[in-house]
Amino acid sequence: MTGLVLLGLVSAAAGLTCVLLLVLWRYTRFVVRIFEEKPLFIIPRGQPIPDAEEVRFRTADGLTLVGSYFHGLRCDGQRRGVILFGVEFGANRWSCYPYCRHLLEAGYDVFSFDFRNQGQSDPQPGYEPMQWVTHYEVEDMRAAIAYLKKRPDADPRGIGFFGISRGGGAGIVAGANDPYVRCLVTDGAFGTLSTMIPYMRKWVGLYVHSKTVAAWLPSWLFVLVAYWALREVGRRRKCAFPSLEQAISRLSPRPLLMIHGGADTYIKPEIAKTLFDRAHEPKEFWLVERAKHNQALHVHGEEFRHRVREFFDKHLGYSGNQSARSLVGAGSSARSS
Repeated sequence: MTGLVLLGLVSAAAGLTCVLLLVLWRYTRFVVRIFEEKPLFIIPRGQPIPDAEEVRFRTADGLTLVGSYFHGLRCDGQRRGVILFGVEFGANRWSCYPYCRHLLEAGYDVFSFDFRNQGQSDPQPGYEPMQWVTHYEVEDMRAAIAYLKKRPDADPRGIGFFGISRGGGAGIVAGANDPYVRCLVTDGAFGTLSTMIPYMRKWVGLYVHSKTVAAWLPSWLFVLVAYWALREVGRRRKCAFPSLEQAISRLSPRPLLMIHGGADTYIKPEIAKTLFDRAHEPKEFWLVERAKHNQALHVHGEEFRHRVREFFDKHLGYSGNQSARSLVGAGSSARSS
């Protein structure tokens, strides 16, 4: 009897393994195909600003990127701070202006740049950018941070970061281990796995042709399929997909303001909230009613500008009560940590 029970268990395990392998083999192909599809985003491309300082800087892998450094107003003779802006997928560096004009008027300097394969920056041979963050965008962001550290007018205290969608994700990953990035604001940022898996769960029934099997599939299988799909896409495109989920958990104690559209049909609010929940305090999540993907500024412009300005004033802006010595000391401490 014991032998029969054992044989039954072995048979059941073998059958289960076959079913899971079949699902894995069939579904991974579809996940790869869907992952590489580009949604119909509205991509802003701003016009050049005549008084911006044009900058060229090199990445660690030898490409030349083009950026624009905007000098803010000096109403009191003091720069309030420096903000690095991460543009969204497909946009050029000038697209930062509607987001940052009020920050420039408040006395902040802003630096925006074209990612590789965008705008006037060098192309990466054989690389076709997607809406997902890859190690290439992260390397570009790290190069931009390194450039700001080396400028003659570099702020010894560090910089703030403000990024949209994919640009926001690249800034999270690049800034996770660099204390020179003192605080971060994102609009429409999204993780890779935390975005893939909810959609995989939703649509798996169409590909395994069985609602019963689809409902029974364990969570770890979706994670495994997602990893296999990312590995295959990365192999074909010669890139890697960094984990925003891990990076965002390493930002603390630096403050994070994460903005997201309540009517976003690409990255649904619950997906964005899953990523936000991985961050530690201090953090703030602002869900903007009626705003679609990257459209919060256009729907609630006045409040958007107020919240962003207030955040940077609190966590980055120079205070007249601070002595120059304390500012230099804070910056030196950040760079040496």
